[in-house]
Amino acid sequence: MAKHWRQTEPVRVYLCGPVTIESAGQVVCDGAVAGPQGRLLFAFLMSRTPHPSSKADLIRALWDEAPPPSAETALNAIISKLRRVLKQVGVAPPYGISNDVGTYRCAIPFAWLDIQTARTAVDRAEGALRAGELPTAWSHANVAATITRRPFLPEESRSWVQAQREMLTRVWRRATLVLSDVSTKREEFELGIHHASEVLAAEPFDEVACQMLMRAHAAAGNRAEALRVYSKCRKLFRDELGSEPSEKTAAVFLDILRA
Repeated sequence: MAKHWRQTEPVRVYLCGPVTIESAGQVVCDGAVAGPQGRLLFAFLMSRTPHPSSKADLIRALWDEAPPPSAETALNAIISKLRRVLKQVGVAPPYGISNDVGTYRCAIPFAWLDIQTARTAVDRAEGALRAGELPTAWSHANVAATITRRPFLPEESRSWVQAQREMLTRVWRRATLVLSDVSTKREEFELGIHHASEVLAAEPFDEVACQMLMRAHAAAGNRAEALRVYSKCRKLFRDELGSEPSEKTAAVFLDILRA
């Protein structure tokens, strides 16, 4: 018998890594979330929460611009499967997937959602860093980076999936740069270098990561390596873009050179 919703049984939803729904000791994971299409639709609805989506939005989310002739019938079947899965973890009507005047939303009160948590955490991390609250900045940045390191629907190529991945990559970059800055300020230089190097390896044209990596090496007492980082950055910009790094990046280089 399906459990009914109780506020004492919060639901945790993971969209990064295996799509997972947890509540009251019950776990529904990946393919068990109403099959591949059910998992895809659930991820779409949860990634847009609390905003409603039209039926056309859901059809595009599942099939892009090539829906089958019976798309609406197939969509209704997938939604029915998802509602049954949500009942298994205690999310019963009026919660779960609802439709109103042709729009749909997935409402799970008091739910913890990983991608929402990551976005909130990175904002708090950057705010704490600006305020000089290093332990708080580290804690929030670590949460955001840990969540966003996990892949989002890696086997899917839908346009909305790619857009979501790009957003999560930006969150990961911001969080990892906070980790680098905090580590360097705490004189944990190897960690500061590691985190800045991670970002620069993922995006070689990221000048903030370049600046942070230079500062971390310089703070560790390795001025020569800091200058080599700038040299590599400058060569990349000249070879690939036909331009120079920004004045801010050059200023970091000059500060280290003069030190």
